[in-house]
Amino acid sequence: MAASDSFTSLPRYVDETIDMQYSDLPRSTGLLVRRYTGENTPFIFKKTPVKLQGRFARLPLSTALKPTDMGRADEHKDLEFYTVPRFVYHIDEGASAALTNYYKEAIPGGSRVLDICSSWVSHYPGGEGFKGRMERVEGYGINPLELKANNQLTGWKNGDLNPTDKITGADAPIRLPYEDSSFDVVTCVVSVDYLKRPVEVISEVNRVLKPGGKVIFSQSNRFFPSKVVNIWLNLTDEQRLELIEGYLTWAGGFEKIDCWDITPGGGNDPMWIVEAKKQV
Repeated sequence: MAASDSFTSLPRYVDETIDMQYSDLPRSTGLLVRRYTGENTPFIFKKTPVKLQGRFARLPLSTALKPTDMGRADEHKDLEFYTVPRFVYHIDEGASAALTNYYKEAIPGGSRVLDICSSWVSHYPGGEGFKGRMERVEGYGINPLELKANNQLTGWKNGDLNPTDKITGADAPIRLPYEDSSFDVVTCVVSVDYLKRPVEVISEVNRVLKPGGKVIFSQSNRFFPSKVVNIWLNLTDEQRLELIEGYLTWAGGFEKIDCWDITPGGGNDPMWIVEAKKQV
């Protein structure tokens, strides 16, 4: 069954109460949240190709970026910053719905899917039923309470993609806890701008993708200014897309890098896609 099958029977959103448990003692009350399904909305969806100019990709990594480019205003450990779960959407409903609509065609039914930098929502189509249409849907993110609340996942693991040594504070190795060639699709929603070593992360993405599999980066213009890498703050939206193109090129092992503007009509937040296929 294809992920593009009709989901129009779904309501526009679903309100539910999430049981929270910070310790052995559960909270006396749950947390009321609203999940958008991407269906039955007033937004007009589009898919407009964006021609990337290779501003970064045509240069070697050693000259394209300075060490200070990948620093951040807030260098405290991400595990501290993200300790408290945030059950909010980091893009508006229109942008979320546009991404959900894009995934309908981009993720075939029966796929093995990995969502990195995952949280309590993954924006996949079909609501909770998405995981029943896929062979496997894994989430890898930093906050276990958010991941536990993500009802589109069949499994999850939590970890830091900006890891440091606990004693020295130096960079620690980056390793996704999955086998080689174990996924057909990897997604990353509005999060690549927070990665301090994105080329290493994307190299890991390439490792866990099967030959011919694809990675889908979605990006808007909303972020935590203190936590994005410095270079991100000094680029235009178009240049940011080209920076992602550069990351993919420097990581190696990818072909056919495409970019799309999927900003919906009737919404506020822009939304773009940078997608690449792993070499066969």
